Amino acid sequence: MASCDVLVIGAGPGGGSAALHSARAGLSTMIVEADSEVGVPVHCGECLSQMAVDNLDLDLPEDVIALDCKGIRVIFPDGTKRLLTEKGYVLEKHRFEQWLCSEAVELGASLHLSHRVTSMERIYNSKNEFTNWKIDGRGDEFPIECKAVIDASGVAGAATKLLDMGTQIDVIAGFQYEMTEVDNDGYLDFYLWPEYSPHGYVWMIPKQGKRANVGLVTTDKRGAIKYLNKFVEDTYLSDKEIQNPEWRKPGVKPKPFGGTIPISGPREVTTGDGLILVGDAAGFTSPLFEGGSHLALWSGREAAQTISAAISEGDLSNDRLLSYVRAWKKRFPPYHKILKGKTSLYDLSDDELSKMARCLPEELGSMSVFDKLWIGVKILVKHPILYTKGVISVLLSFGYSRAKHFGW
Repeated sequence: MASCDVLVIGAGPGGGSAALHSARAGLSTMIVEADSEVGVPVHCGECLSQMAVDNLDLDLPEDVIALDCKGIRVIFPDGTKRLLTEKGYVLEKHRFEQWLCSEAVELGASLHLSHRVTSMERIYNSKNEFTNWKIDGRGDEFPIECKAVIDASGVAGAATKLLDMGTQIDVIAGFQYEMTEVDNDGYLDFYLWPEYSPHGYVWMIPKQGKRANVGLVTTDKRGAIKYLNKFVEDTYLSDKEIQNPEWRKPGVKPKPFGGTIPISGPREVTTGDGLILVGDAAGFTSPLFEGGSHLALWSGREAAQTISAAISEGDLSNDRLLSYVRAWKKRFPPYHKILKGKTSLYDLSDDELSKMARCLPEELGSMSVFDKLWIGVKILVKHPILYTKGVISVLLSFGYSRAKHFGW
């Protein structure tokens, strides 16, 4: 039977970060990944802000960077455009996740692909104190005994499926194509355009070589691909080629890739005896634009550091691991405010969205308190009905979706 200090379930950004920092702390660390290759298939838009890179002290190798970007351009139904100039990167996400895992392996972690967890059993001593885990599944290394588990296995996480944690989250569908011959000026384009993404948004995320990820999220999961195709057909993208991204097998017909994303904020329970949830498994995404990489990377690091301290103290009880909960609650944005603004945003019509946008400055990233007051006055004078529709909470939600609040 294999054994280790820390078992990390999932080799995405949260799992890779958790494994890296567990190994860095000198803990024997195993990563089990259900898929046959790290980072494949890609599940997200692949963006990461410079602030996230600085916050996490990442030294990104050149081959994981698909484009240096200037920031985000938000485009409204009438064509009004507003900029949020925050530097960052578009990643080759599969390479980024592979790099994270390779860094962990260099420090002594072991990586096991095509290993799917199917059962998780806590072991307690005669005093009813948690001692360790017995984890079983499909793969040659199972069963595995470990002192602690970091679950980074995504929105349908292993722990929440296999254990009674009494917590639920809402999800949204996200799909995208990789397209070619798409010009860009270094900005990510986010379209708040209900016609093409009910209760969601459309994105064009450019890459080097005139490649771009073009996709959307919408609460209409069944109609998501239909809306995405309609957006491509109705816009400047109609004559662009859809291609297989480089991680797809040659000869496979191009089709959208993506998955489900948590949108309702963190799970009510993110720890247990010997257990910490990170990233999507914990419900950690920025609710307005669903950015999750920064949150996953930070929570993976925090989980590893919390468990390292707990192991050194000989106490892996839930009470000890609640320091992780206190840490993320202190650092992460006020989710209730973002969710309130998001609800109000989706209640606005196309015309109301455009009226709100025209009251905003062209650059959203450098507004002073005076600028914000002036915006409020303009909206009150020109479009007072917007106040009754909760437009102020919408604008607050925008503010809390910036990089400094883990927005991307």
